Amino acid sequence: MIAEIWNEVIHHPLTGIVGHIGAIVVCILGVMAYYTYAERKVLGAMQRRQGPMTVGPFGLLQPIADGIKLLSKETIIPSQASKAVFLIAPMLTFALALVAWAVIPIDAGLALANINVGILYLFAISSMGVYGIIMAGWASNSKYAFLGGMRSASQMVSYEVSMGLVIVTVLLCTGSLNLEQIIVAHRPWWMQVLLLPMLVVFLVSILAECNRAPFDLPEGESEITGGFMVEYSAMTFALFFLGEYTNMILMSAMTTVLFLGGWLPPFNIEALAVVPGFIWFVLKTFGVMFFFLWSRATFPRYRYDQLMRLGWKIFLPFTLIWVLVVAGTLIYMDALPQ
Repeated sequence: MIAEIWNEVIHHPLTGIVGHIGAIVVCILGVMAYYTYAERKVLGAMQRRQGPMTVGPFGLLQPIADGIKLLSKETIIPSQASKAVFLIAPMLTFALALVAWAVIPIDAGLALANINVGILYLFAISSMGVYGIIMAGWASNSKYAFLGGMRSASQMVSYEVSMGLVIVTVLLCTGSLNLEQIIVAHRPWWMQVLLLPMLVVFLVSILAECNRAPFDLPEGESEITGGFMVEYSAMTFALFFLGEYTNMILMSAMTTVLFLGGWLPPFNIEALAVVPGFIWFVLKTFGVMFFFLWSRATFPRYRYDQLMRLGWKIFLPFTLIWVLVVAGTLIYMDALPQ
């Protein structure tokens, strides 16, 4: 029903595709704003403190106050910076985090573009996120910012290799690059168990891909102050901030699509099918988003050599071997998708 209403809205002459895009952007920005509030509350609870509590009831207006504060600040551009690249970098980071949502199916038939190579589109857009950070590090004309940009480039490239191999195993089991087909593809219990180690690798890899603790080395204040963002202020800083949190929500949605069944009820229990599919999608995505916060509150920051060792010496060989294990098991069980 919801998908039918959504399609009517898309094809209505007064709204059309522009209204659809606007609805997606507004929803994502709203979730992102209160994700920052949830992060501060969750970290506060885990560290035995209150978190935001004075701006509005229960501190619920804190994200709005933060936005007004950043809007009111002066944007300072270093005199020796490459001004055009300096300003384009945060815009690119934020824009890439938004355009990836075009192919995410929130419910059956509920996606802006249901393309046949949706997973390749997602992987390509998420991989391009490193460009904004490299541009910011170089354009700032600061050694700290440049070092942060280089750290981010090597970090994201390292873990994208593992993420790519993880996605290959999902494609082997589903036989499709279409995100909706990946969700509805039949996966018996043994196939779910086979993909479980890759889910763990994917969860760790998206932490590194989003530069989140314990892999937030590009912003390591103990070594390189603010990293690639050290010269940014006001709304240019806010765009990086928006891009980071929007990318975290995107990676959570990708995890839901690839491993958690998207809009389908947990374990395909028919009694739970009375709940609308998009509700299940949102709950699963929120669960992965909580994982980002939990890991930040739990683990100390890795050293850079530990980060590289995990990516190249553990995850890469393990995922290569596991691709062979999955392919061999599917052949043995005569379960390769047609």
